[in-house]
Amino acid sequence: MAAESGKIDPMHQFEVQTIWDGFNIAGHQIAFTNSALWMCVAALVLWAFMLGGMKRAVVPGRWQMMVENFTGFIDSMLAQNIGKDGRKYLPYVFSLFMFILFANVLGLLPLGLVGIHPFTFTSHFTVTGVLAIMSFSIVLIVGFWKHGFKFFSLFVPHGTPLWLIWLIPAIEFVSFMVRPFSLGLRLFVAMIAGHILLKVLAGFVINAGNAGLVPGLGVGIPSFALMVGISALEILVAGIQAYVFALLTSLYINDAEHLH
Repeated sequence: MAAESGKIDPMHQFEVQTIWDGFNIAGHQIAFTNSALWMCVAALVLWAFMLGGMKRAVVPGRWQMMVENFTGFIDSMLAQNIGKDGRKYLPYVFSLFMFILFANVLGLLPLGLVGIHPFTFTSHFTVTGVLAIMSFSIVLIVGFWKHGFKFFSLFVPHGTPLWLIWLIPAIEFVSFMVRPFSLGLRLFVAMIAGHILLKVLAGFVINAGNAGLVPGLGVGIPSFALMVGISALEILVAGIQAYVFALLTSLYINDAEHLH
């Protein structure tokens, strides 16, 4: 938290800071940052979560049931959106969903109380954009691998009037190429907006408390109550955004599989 003269900068929490200078490749410095650190943390927590839930006990415990429920949830979503061909994409879409979910939730944990400041790397478009490009690349690879140049028929919807053949493909192509941008932007905006709001409210609480008893009661307490409510809402948003990202990925893969 950057504070100067009683002011709190809500954007300071998104600053990427170098932890280790790393090494130099062809004149380019490769540094290990707080963003990279929390990516590793999210991956390790996810690995531990999956490892603890893959015991395959005859009578599953709560942990195993939780992992199976998450897996079944994504498997059901793929079956609904892609069909029987969706099963082969389960490892990727499930990993994508869980990684984003854990990243979003870890960034909301109040670890600052023990001196640890979590970094929500999904609040950076460079991260969400790369995840979106990965999904978009799979769509292109699947589309051309399975259909060849017939994949371009995706840009000519069935029933398009002949007199619009010159216009509709261009519109469809632009809409198709915007998909990775909108996919990454949606997650980035949702996460950054919630964290900014929480930081602003935290500033109200701190400054009202420092201003005295009356401002503390009149402004600080309502702001703190609103913070609690927004935090609960942000946990819900964290799950919804992970689901939306996985859902749209499955819908885009469906286009590549079935050309519609």
